[in-house]
Amino acid sequence: MNITEKNQLNPNPQKKIPKWITVLGKICILSILTIGCILFLSKYNIADNMTIPLKEFSKNEYPENPGDISSHYRQYADRRLTLVKKDETHFDFVLDPTNPHTAKISFKNIDVSLFVPKNPDWVKKNKNLETIALVDREWNRQQVSFKPESSNIEVSGGDGFEKNNLVSVDLANNCLNAGLWEVLLFVKEGEFKKLYYQGWFTFPRGHYKNIFENNNKVSYWENWYKLEHWQNPAGTPIDLPALRQFSSEKEVPAQFLADERFITSGEQNRKFKLVFGDNILTWEELQNSQAKFASFVPPGRYDVNKPWSNEFWRIANFEKAILRDVKSPGSNQILQELELIFKDKRTGEKNRYIVSGLNLDKIPQLAVSDYSKGLYMPMGIGIPPFFQSYEDLKQAPPFQSPYFSVLLDSQNKWINHHETAIDGVVMHRDRENPELLHFYLLTYERHSLLGHYIITSR
Repeated sequence: MNITEKNQLNPNPQKKIPKWITVLGKICILSILTIGCILFLSKYNIADNMTIPLKEFSKNEYPENPGDISSHYRQYADRRLTLVKKDETHFDFVLDPTNPHTAKISFKNIDVSLFVPKNPDWVKKNKNLETIALVDREWNRQQVSFKPESSNIEVSGGDGFEKNNLVSVDLANNCLNAGLWEVLLFVKEGEFKKLYYQGWFTFPRGHYKNIFENNNKVSYWENWYKLEHWQNPAGTPIDLPALRQFSSEKEVPAQFLADERFITSGEQNRKFKLVFGDNILTWEELQNSQAKFASFVPPGRYDVNKPWSNEFWRIANFEKAILRDVKSPGSNQILQELELIFKDKRTGEKNRYIVSGLNLDKIPQLAVSDYSKGLYMPMGIGIPPFFQSYEDLKQAPPFQSPYFSVLLDSQNKWINHHETAIDGVVMHRDRENPELLHFYLLTYERHSLLGHYIITSR
């Protein structure tokens, strides 16, 4: 058989690829991977003294801003930020002016390890609890205030307005990807604290990585994705006995005030405009609605064009409340735990909202109108309050706290409360009767309350 006959039987003979093409292809793929790795790792380049880009929004650029805005907002703007490493965990944050009337404001010797996730000892080596603790720690706001007269704050220069009127200088770890932080400056106007400066920045990820590893004694690369990107661990089994042991439990009288009209106080007075829903007047109507919320997006602002939905059907049918005495590995005291049980409207399953590590006797007695001054906490394990002073943070680091709060299904599997649009809880004892506990759920980003429950705690 000649060549022509062979080609007629096999009209598409395979041609052997030259060896040089194969080698070149492998070199190109290796080069692309190498360049990708270099670009990825360059995000973690650091120095002891770094100028960090600072983002500021004008009123026109950020009309959704729910801050209690001062009449002096943007009059002391266009600042630069320098980060100075003092030791392995302490840093200076220096806000430099770019005009003569603006002051130089320095955060001095700040222990940044208190802003970076550190898991409690009792969840370590339990991968499920570690995951939930890290996810909620990074995805809850931590805003820490400093008094201008404290040794950690230095104000100099400018026209004197800031030096004479500053009442709070705040750093916030935003409830977003690792390192998305914020600085906020407040002055007093009349009887109120008003926001006059706000700037967003990314805390250098190389420093963040080193502090995280120092905090947790594990490689950052085991956890980097869940810290820098949203990871949804829904369905993760939660080992409640590892978090606490209970010595007693009882069902306690509890009432859901379904027909009560909305009440707002504190930050809900400012944020309620970011709740979107029509003809919703009561808690029951809200829990049975398709209400949406302005999403919180990078670098740390609200966006009404990206509405956040809810899954309130998970908690729309309240059934009962259980009170327990518990012993936590984070405390030598006997503490309390509350569990609210709800029937899922769609599946009929019993879902459980658990908040534990409470000292009921220390929860403030308040009028309902002052609910925002009560215990005001996010969900998670080893988490700080949404707002606190630097002094309180140093005295009670979150990784030492016995407090935790989770939303679970009937099989003790973690429900994604972010998607459910529940961000935390507020509690206070009744102003007249300390045995009555007022219990409120907070919606997504604390835009509003979600329900008001009255529980007999004794």
